[in-house]
Amino acid sequence: MLIPTLLALAAAAALPVAPAQAQDARQALAAGQFTIIAPFPPGGPIDTLARMLSNGLAAQYKQVSIVDNRTGANGNIGIEAARRAKADGHTLLVVPQGNLTINPTLMPKLHYSVEGDFVPVASLARTANVIAVNPAVPAKSVAELIALAKSKPGTVSYASPGVGSSLHLAGELFGQQAGADFLHVAYKGTPQGLNDVMGGTVPMIIGNLPTLLPHIQSGKLRALAITDAQRTPELPDVPTLAEAGVKGVALSSWYGVMAPKGTPAPVLAQLQHDIAQIFNDPASKAQLQKQGLGVWIVEGQKFGELIRTETAAWAPIIKSRGIEAQ
Repeated sequence: MLIPTLLALAAAAALPVAPAQAQDARQALAAGQFTIIAPFPPGGPIDTLARMLSNGLAAQYKQVSIVDNRTGANGNIGIEAARRAKADGHTLLVVPQGNLTINPTLMPKLHYSVEGDFVPVASLARTANVIAVNPAVPAKSVAELIALAKSKPGTVSYASPGVGSSLHLAGELFGQQAGADFLHVAYKGTPQGLNDVMGGTVPMIIGNLPTLLPHIQSGKLRALAITDAQRTPELPDVPTLAEAGVKGVALSSWYGVMAPKGTPAPVLAQLQHDIAQIFNDPASKAQLQKQGLGVWIVEGQKFGELIRTETAAWAPIIKSRGIEAQ
């Protein structure tokens, strides 16, 4: 559904900035401490990417750079803190796609506006999502999982990190396209749901690859399908949903950087240059690949177009399925 748009946007280049403006921007950025706000707890992809960005900026500008894990309210506490920060490029927000493209529809009374309060800097990385089950579940393929769900409508449950999360909506779309009725079980984050699936309380989980991969490799979970347009190198024997016979669910998870509205354009352009250097470094790519993340950078206006496109795509799904924030 969204992959062709992502690939097209990824090819776009940032607009050039005059040398004098770039020099001024570098001097401005070198003049103060950086704070990278990660609105989710340590240990997940957001924290990993925030720390990589923080370390890269610290090395580039010889400045102190900290990661502020400002958690709570499905990421909204950290986002609100970033909204109130000074718009000078020294406070940046690393955030998953759901907070930018799903929450505006799911939570119409948010205290912030993605377009009104923030400016898109760049996307950082993307990863596949995986449909996995507890090894005790009799289904050993997507077809068998769908047959199981159809034989017991509304009783085969799946865990997600919360109502309205991109992984919840991936499950809704999977069920819709498969013609099966899966029961959604929302948790306050992936770790709690993951524990229940591995413990056998819930049979199925839809999660991003970095989180599920270690447990798939250890045999605590059985991967049935990738919800992406193509297979992932980390799980080469696991088919895509399309290959398994379920079309129209080509969804991945991605993560990006936003800055407070009003951040000067030359500073944004310099940050985009810095981000490209930090994340395209071979050591950075290798580190992220080990965790199932692929470097994927879309900058500035093109990143903004991506956010608007996905917001428009998710809105009818949220409304038609009657999904409401809890």
